[in-house]
Amino acid sequence: MERPAWAPQGIDISVPSVSRIYDYYLGGSHNFEVDREAARKAMEFMPGLPKIMQANRAFMRRAVNYAVSEGVTQFLDIGSGIPTFGNVHEVAHKADAASRVVYVDHDPVAVAHSRAVLDGDEQAVVVSADLRKPQQILDSPELGGLLDLERPVALLLVAVLHFLEDQDDPRSAVAQLRDALAPGSLIIVTHASFEGIPLSEEHAGGAVGVYRNIRNPLVMRSREEIARFFEGYEMIEPGLVSMPHWRPDAPAEHEDPYAFSGFAGVGRKA
Repeated sequence: MERPAWAPQGIDISVPSVSRIYDYYLGGSHNFEVDREAARKAMEFMPGLPKIMQANRAFMRRAVNYAVSEGVTQFLDIGSGIPTFGNVHEVAHKADAASRVVYVDHDPVAVAHSRAVLDGDEQAVVVSADLRKPQQILDSPELGGLLDLERPVALLLVAVLHFLEDQDDPRSAVAQLRDALAPGSLIIVTHASFEGIPLSEEHAGGAVGVYRNIRNPLVMRSREEIARFFEGYEMIEPGLVSMPHWRPDAPAEHEDPYAFSGFAGVGRKA
């Protein structure tokens, strides 16, 4: 298998990556055939997966604009993935040129490409770290050099928590991050769920099985379980809802049925 020039040395390009699969769903070019093969297998069960990812990105952009409108111009995006058009720093900088963004991912391709995209941008950096080790993120010199944790920060956990199993204790990681943030900080979350998917749970489970087979289990949590990640935050209206229903720019009924899969929400730390 030929290694593309943009692929960092030392990574196994025969093993699928969830961030590169996500890049493929969004029409990106930073993925390998092994990623595309896994994505196509998942789409055999859930052909609307790209629509879900597009709805996820659209929610993220609305949430970032909301944060800036509330005076929050510092962003910590964990599980940021491979940069595509309309990424957090682009949206935030368009809304307020003074916005600062720290991206965090543990995928070497995502980190390397992010560094290339952000080269020369003094208001956005990327950290190679894992959500499972929040203190490593908080102690990183990149974060310390760009964000002031004494002021409100918007913490983005977009399409990442469902890749942490309960044994990884994701709620503890989220709580540790929350405790490090100043009052007035925001948490922005999307999470996969069987609720809202226009398929039977059994059929949708086939796509979940594909992720399990590539050793990146996709944990489908209920709305009640997802709501627990917002402990210590006050929910922003309209609460924890499907992605198209969170402060839409256009009537939600025009969205593809798959866009209503899973949940999204924003909370504010008191």
